[in-house]
Amino acid sequence: MSQRRRKYISPSLAAQLEAEAIKDNRQLLEFRVRSRDIDWRQYVQPLDTAVRSGAVYLDRQVDFVGSQRRPVTEANRRELLVCHDMMGNYLEDRHFHSSQKYDDYRFVHWSAVDYFCYFSHEYVTIPPSGWLNAAHRHGVPVVGTFIVEAAGLLEEVLASEESVNRTVEALTRLCEHFGFEGWLVNVEVTVAQRNMPNLYRFVQELTTATESRVSHGRVFWYDSVTESGQLLWQNELNSRNAEFFRRSHGTLINYSWSEGHLERSAEQVRKEQTARHRVFIGLDVFGRNCKGGFQSQQSMESIADKGFSAGIFAPGWSFETLNRFGYNIKNPHGEEQVNSAFLARNESWWARIWPTLATHPYSSLPFFTDFCVGSGRASYERGLRTPGEDHPFFNLSRQSLQPSVPLDRNAVHHFDEAFAGGCSLLVTNYERAFRLFVTDFELTRGVLLLGYAFKINGDVSAATDFDLLLRVTPLRRNDAELYLFCGEYRGAIVAPQRCYLSPLDDVLPRGHAKLPQDTRSLGPGWQVRYYVAKFDGPVRVQDIGLKCQRPAESKAEAQLGAVYVESLYMEDLTDSRTDIPVYGQKMWNEQPV
Repeated sequence: MSQRRRKYISPSLAAQLEAEAIKDNRQLLEFRVRSRDIDWRQYVQPLDTAVRSGAVYLDRQVDFVGSQRRPVTEANRRELLVCHDMMGNYLEDRHFHSSQKYDDYRFVHWSAVDYFCYFSHEYVTIPPSGWLNAAHRHGVPVVGTFIVEAAGLLEEVLASEESVNRTVEALTRLCEHFGFEGWLVNVEVTVAQRNMPNLYRFVQELTTATESRVSHGRVFWYDSVTESGQLLWQNELNSRNAEFFRRSHGTLINYSWSEGHLERSAEQVRKEQTARHRVFIGLDVFGRNCKGGFQSQQSMESIADKGFSAGIFAPGWSFETLNRFGYNIKNPHGEEQVNSAFLARNESWWARIWPTLATHPYSSLPFFTDFCVGSGRASYERGLRTPGEDHPFFNLSRQSLQPSVPLDRNAVHHFDEAFAGGCSLLVTNYERAFRLFVTDFELTRGVLLLGYAFKINGDVSAATDFDLLLRVTPLRRNDAELYLFCGEYRGAIVAPQRCYLSPLDDVLPRGHAKLPQDTRSLGPGWQVRYYVAKFDGPVRVQDIGLKCQRPAESKAEAQLGAVYVESLYMEDLTDSRTDIPVYGQKMWNEQPV
């Protein structure tokens, strides 16, 4: 059903699939990695660029009703590079299959990310397959790290044009073999002046090769070495590091900057006559020489106000610093206290900086998620524990599509039980509607299929209303909208601006029942609802949200286990569909609600 089938992998093969770094030039040039003879196309999902569309800026990230979006254009584009560096990396995430440390660091805020870098202080960092699969599923390119912290290694590379070309070929081969999109180049040694021409050549040739041979290939330069070969971080883009900027796709500026550095960077961009979003201003979440931690919003606002892209370094801070508060983050089996504390802390941090970020809407149909973050205390199918998998797991390859905005104060990933995967969403906001997904689903035939799985725990005698909400606009216009409330109603109520839909009674055509319709096959308390709506013209679904209400005295808790959206053909329509004549009867709301 919802779970991707997991093939059995022998212990010997699992060891070969474990991610590793390359430590010297001999290993790099001779391609000395355990998995060199493995076809990684079997284990790494290709980058899915169709899953999302161009980014938008949200006026309010959480509120569902009346929250408008502004398109990102070349004039206002700001991108986000996330550089993941946590305790040296290659921890539990290095395994291909799974460990039992289900509370370990997971990343879920992919909709704001344009590039993800996996970082370690080893010479050549190859991203683990779990990170590649999670990022690629969300449409995010992944780059590894080429870092030089020992002068001898770079001397070998820059010895001649031939050695530069061999190194570029070896690095490009790694991208092609393992299925990632490029490199962050970080030279943290002094470079002899005689070697500077070949260092420039290395950056240029690596950029050219990656761009031409790797789909969506990218190379970023880290602000470190200057034109004289000095290891002297500039904390800005200027004439001393501009040549590296010209030869790469972008520069990640060191994080010890001030407002003056930003002003001078803007002036250099004007001289270069290029786009400002190619400059990624660094933010170290640990707050080294900048405002980080829960003050990161101030740094991000300064970056955004100047129109630059951002490079967030070490967002694992939200997990790594839990030990300061007495949490044991190194228990190999995981702890629920650590898990819940991390998720709450992480959501709060991202919610604070989200107003400075752009969000990529989901755009590909059919759309399905079971909200699995890539870990769980057990595995579930149809609301039942999966036989033989009643144990904790951590496997980022199993991560499903995640909410488009932080869930902070609206819902939490819930690990006590799930409909599928390892967790569900537990509602915490029973006051008003809130956004889950920013979408850009085109229903050119005007036929919508929506399904979702949910559960009400606790005081089921009290009336708890559970509605999935959709904001629908005309396909070619954004100045009119209609809200669909998909809940439990006695017959559909089709009215201007807001329509209230009742669940489908008919059995869906074969191939469209992504969620089981037979309630006897579901775990206790779980329900599945389907809705089919036929519009009298093409429409666009632009948001999916949730509205759950309960009596003030009620302690009932609502869970959302899965969401499914598809566009149907006319011949797939059921008798109990709802017809919505938005064009014929002008049911659109012409003004924002």
